[in-house]
Amino acid sequence: MAKLHLVIGNKNYSSWSLRPWMALTMAHIPFEETIIPLDQPQTKKHITEHSEAGFVPVLHHGKLTVWESLAILEYLAEMFPEKKLWPEGKAARAAARSVANEMHCGFAALRSACPMNLRRPRKAVAMNETVKTDVARIDALWRECRRAHGRKGRFLFGPFSNADAMFAPVVTRFDTYDIKVSGESRAYMEAVLATPAFKAWEKAAREETWIIAREEVE
Repeated sequence: MAKLHLVIGNKNYSSWSLRPWMALTMAHIPFEETIIPLDQPQTKKHITEHSEAGFVPVLHHGKLTVWESLAILEYLAEMFPEKKLWPEGKAARAAARSVANEMHCGFAALRSACPMNLRRPRKAVAMNETVKTDVARIDALWRECRRAHGRKGRFLFGPFSNADAMFAPVVTRFDTYDIKVSGESRAYMEAVLATPAFKAWEKAAREETWIIAREEVE
């Protein structure tokens, strides 16, 4: 089988890159990675060499190219069914895809107010009502998934799945910006933050020297 090659942005800032990287790493699927520093003069040029869409992440698999985080996750689930990247059971899979897609297209207020920044000291920021609404919705989603489908593990649907990969950057945001959530959601966050995959990503992120000023929220 051809090698997988994942093209990503800075590990400190690129939340969309974290998603497929987490899925691949948690599933123990071998891959090569290329990091393209974001917000640099040549960033767009280097990314469009991999995808005309002009965004990371991008997955190359032989002659095939897949872009957009959720599309990459779906491709991985199709190519590696034995890894069970979507949960077992029709109801659980439907719920997992629903929450993953809600994450993909939603929560813009939270993402804008609290950009992913793993080097930032843990500190709360002022949140408007729209951000608070996003937080409440995510907290409720996590609780509902855990209660309905999470009995066989520590993640949203028991074992780690693509749904967890989609929410991993949100976990980091809630932790970095000291956002208060329910005890159930905090336990879920701790499970994600404790994975060897996330710890490896975080270590690499903290060693990066690139700075994107607009992502440095005081």
